[in-house]
Amino acid sequence: MTLLDAVPVSTPVSTRDGTAVDPRTITRRDLSRVDGLPSLPDRPLTRAELRELVTALAARPDLWQDLTTHHGGERHYSSLHRDAHLDVWVLCWNVTDDTGWHDHDTSSGAVAVTRGAIEEAHLRVTGEHPLRRLTEGASIDFGPEYIHRISGAPDSDVGAVSIHAYSPPLWRLGQYSITEDGILQRTTVSYADELRPM
Repeated sequence: MTLLDAVPVSTPVSTRDGTAVDPRTITRRDLSRVDGLPSLPDRPLTRAELRELVTALAARPDLWQDLTTHHGGERHYSSLHRDAHLDVWVLCWNVTDDTGWHDHDTSSGAVAVTRGAIEEAHLRVTGEHPLRRLTEGASIDFGPEYIHRISGAPDSDVGAVSIHAYSPPLWRLGQYSITEDGILQRTTVSYADELRPM
């Protein structure tokens, strides 16, 4: 364990030159050197490869359990791994957490639920938005064009934990809102920004 591994997710970290760094942007582990995980190719990963990776990581809590927390009433997230072709995140959900509608710009992704339950909604222009519950052991994958929102499951009595992987690495996301006139608007946000309903 390094010093950075012991730092709470929401606490800014000072680097050697004295600058403050958001710990969500710090790579916590080099997953390319971990036995028992799928090999990480020197290219962007496919959706199937991303799903295989998050499923394998979900079965290895020794690699991410120390990064989980459910205090403070806010969603916590921490960068587990980042390289030229991939980034991996650990997210901790409370029942009131909600990302709002978003896409992942040019990145494909995969999510595996490791504890508790989350809900995923798909954006539908008319009618009800399709909703599905993802519980421990469930995984999904998606392409860059995928628009969804994820929230903590309202009937879950414990916080949820999920592993998210993106390739190429996230640099920005599209955050969506619907105006009072029913117009869909997209705003570009940094990958390090907290997603919230707009």
